[in-house]
Amino acid sequence: MTINDAKQTKLADYLQSLGYTPIKQQGKSLWYKSPLRNETDASFKVNTELNQWYDFGIGKGGNIIALAAELYHSDNVAYLLARIAERTPYIRPATFSFGEQQTSNHSFEGIQVGELSSPALIAYFQERGINLELAKRECKELRYEYEGKTYFAIGFPNMAGGYELRNRYFKGCLAPKDITHIRQQGEPRAACYLFEGFMDYLSYLTIRVNDHPEEPRIKAQDYMILNSVTNLSKAERLLRPYSRIGCFLDNDQAGQKALESLKKMFGDRLRDMSKHYAEHKDLNDYLRHRTQAKQAVKKSQVQSVRRMPQPQPKKKRGLRL
Repeated sequence: MTINDAKQTKLADYLQSLGYTPIKQQGKSLWYKSPLRNETDASFKVNTELNQWYDFGIGKGGNIIALAAELYHSDNVAYLLARIAERTPYIRPATFSFGEQQTSNHSFEGIQVGELSSPALIAYFQERGINLELAKRECKELRYEYEGKTYFAIGFPNMAGGYELRNRYFKGCLAPKDITHIRQQGEPRAACYLFEGFMDYLSYLTIRVNDHPEEPRIKAQDYMILNSVTNLSKAERLLRPYSRIGCFLDNDQAGQKALESLKKMFGDRLRDMSKHYAEHKDLNDYLRHRTQAKQAVKKSQVQSVRRMPQPQPKKKRGLRL
């Protein structure tokens, strides 16, 4: 696939092949819930005439290659063209209905839940910088059939028996949708850490293990994952017993709005932890950038060692008679 071939692909068709459909249409603009982050209101716009996108939550936009760069966290054009080309068999003219859409488990058939083993899903976690041992402990692998085709995805369980579903191309859930509340065994914990999505939760655990492998800090507090800021009301009741609440919410409009709502309810008990990754859209974005920076330093050190002049062996003197 060439750059021109990619640009000829309609963004609406490409997004539909990834499982994203618009919420509404206004003239020549289609509005989506952003494929680049979690949000409750649609703030991701596609201009169907110009074939350009713009995400008002992060202030970025462009053509299909710019979108792929954000989706796959890469600036390598050849790699991005390959990822777009992978979707070619699934790209068809998009048709939309803007009535109220409901998701039912009846859409999924032959659901199987097992241990995380798919190389593609493991590679996805590696791209996100997540510790694989933690990922396998916290998540499952779900296989299911949809419209006669077999799919697989990462499954993160919630309190109601449903799963949040993720893979490189799809973001959804297996109903019922609910929060995830992880309580430690033993004495009740005074603190609870609150996350918007499970990737941020896994990112926190990864950072703790990487920075302090000898400290059992991972089990020092309980955890709560909203799985969507729309579940905030469900979390508020369960957060009341805690004397300290650490909020690791996204640095976008929806995340900050949820934070303000929590501040009004819990006051000084609440701590805004997003200041630690203020220059990033969420905790996982911070983790990925930090991992990439470490890898760049390590690569530079290796190259420096290779460029260092090597000591030359001393010449042996001949025997004097």
